Amino acid sequence: MTYRILPLLLVFFMSFAPKSTTNTDPKLLASATANNISARIEIIYHSLDSNHFALPQITCFKKAMEGFYALKEKGLVQKDILTVIDFSLSSTKKRLWVIDLSNNTILYNTVVSHGMNSGGEYANSFSNSASSNKSSLGFYTTGETYNGKHGLSLKLDGQEKGINSNARSRAVVIHGASYANPSILKSQGYLGRSQGCPAIPEALKTQIIKTIKDKSCIFIYHPSRSYEITSKLIS
Repeated sequence: MTYRILPLLLVFFMSFAPKSTTNTDPKLLASATANNISARIEIIYHSLDSNHFALPQITCFKKAMEGFYALKEKGLVQKDILTVIDFSLSSTKKRLWVIDLSNNTILYNTVVSHGMNSGGEYANSFSNSASSNKSSLGFYTTGETYNGKHGLSLKLDGQEKGINSNARSRAVVIHGASYANPSILKSQGYLGRSQGCPAIPEALKTQIIKTIKDKSCIFIYHPSRSYEITSKLIS
């Protein structure tokens, strides 16, 4: 681990070295800031305590961290907890991570359902529309908990207009579900699907919801060109 981190640390600290103030081109300043953030994210990724879990893909993690910093700067995120969901992966895989950024530790890694109209084993179609029964990509902040038909559940607020901004009105929430139990993989070959909610196993819902509630950041990722074009938060 050390041999991977030391070169990144060197790059990171060099990025903060004094620079000439004769050129104040805003584009160059913005580029320097982006480079500093990118170096910081690289260090965090390679120093993560995996807690014996697999790491998320670095491309997904980088985008998640960029949005986390943006939302934190706006005051919309108050907890150093980041939840990453990678919908480029099969629903048979553990594609949800809860990461404590205060000590760079992965707390949970589990399966998560996508919307029934987003695809079968793989999610490949997304929507912000009511009654679409599809998942929505992008950045969310967590809200308050409540007890509904799935028991303890967590409300979400989509932070990207046109991408996931209807999450609360659509009742897209995090909840536990029997169809999100890994045991279902043996009978049908892929995880059960929701009406658009990122549903998680019943056995983990209480711990995860209590950890991420009240203004933490969630990022739902897919390498979709349409999302890259539309997203304003990290473009």
